[in-house]
Amino acid sequence: MSRPDLNMYYKKLENQHLGPLWEVLKGLVPNEPKPRAQPHHWDFAAVRERIIEAGTLISAEEAERRVLVLQNPGLPETSQITDTLYAGLQLILPGEVAPAHRHTQSALRFIIEGSGAYTSVDGERTTMHPGDFIITPSWAWHDHGNEADEPVIWLDGLDVPLVNFLRAGFREEHENAVHKTVRPEGDAMARYGMGLVPITLNRGGLDTSPVFNYPYERTREALEHLRHDEPDPHHGHCLRYVNPTNGDWAIPTIATSMRLLPKGFHTRPYASTDGAVMVVVEGRVKVKIGSEEFLARPKDVLALPGWLPYELEAVEDTVAFTYSDRPVYEKLGLWREWLG
Repeated sequence: MSRPDLNMYYKKLENQHLGPLWEVLKGLVPNEPKPRAQPHHWDFAAVRERIIEAGTLISAEEAERRVLVLQNPGLPETSQITDTLYAGLQLILPGEVAPAHRHTQSALRFIIEGSGAYTSVDGERTTMHPGDFIITPSWAWHDHGNEADEPVIWLDGLDVPLVNFLRAGFREEHENAVHKTVRPEGDAMARYGMGLVPITLNRGGLDTSPVFNYPYERTREALEHLRHDEPDPHHGHCLRYVNPTNGDWAIPTIATSMRLLPKGFHTRPYASTDGAVMVVVEGRVKVKIGSEEFLARPKDVLALPGWLPYELEAVEDTVAFTYSDRPVYEKLGLWREWLG
């Protein structure tokens, strides 16, 4: 068919809302994943200035959530840190309350700086400390407050891009700024986090872990006990957070883990289909992602795009928290890894 005839044919297809697959096939079905997200490093020491400045310009009540979104340079104007994940740094000042609401998006809080603020999840409060990993399950009422005397900053991680892509996003504001507390602090840990669960719990377990605060003190102690083992060549000493009622990931759409890299340890190249976000908790680590290289320090945040090989080299003993969208890939049979 001649080019003029083909162009006329394409015009007919367009008028009938049709399209030729042969023109777009390689884009729809590529040889390998091609994430739009780019490797990036947020230096917390520099970002902190902007966070604290926000506290002088807008109140938590005005903002509802006073958060600076970590926007991936490869995904401008999308409020995304990877192709399917959201990340933001939230600040709450002494005496403030971030009002109660709920949404279908699952959320995690990873505490970066300050102690004594709290988050309340479905009627139970938990006090925040640096390094704690806290869960807000899908559609759970939650509010935040700070009854301490110092600012508290944490990283919010949510599956917002994924839920929005599926057009499954719902939200609702609570009639009160602070929703009622009905259980004492530590209740969830006592019921589910001690290697015990209520005998009346269904054997199928709960979709999201009912232990919604995994304290850093306990996690760090567990990692330290692994030092007598040889580190995994690709992950170092790495533990994943689990839902104690079913053994699955703590959040059904977000994988979370903490790793310890001994001083001088250099991981072998690793890539997987899930995009990830890493937060350095202790130490210093050289991070090579594709052709990019960064030196990350405590509280720094890094974007690790999917299917892009990365290596970690610990300048000193390093502890790092990571979250990714791996559970979604696993449940859909799409998760794959490459070991260099």
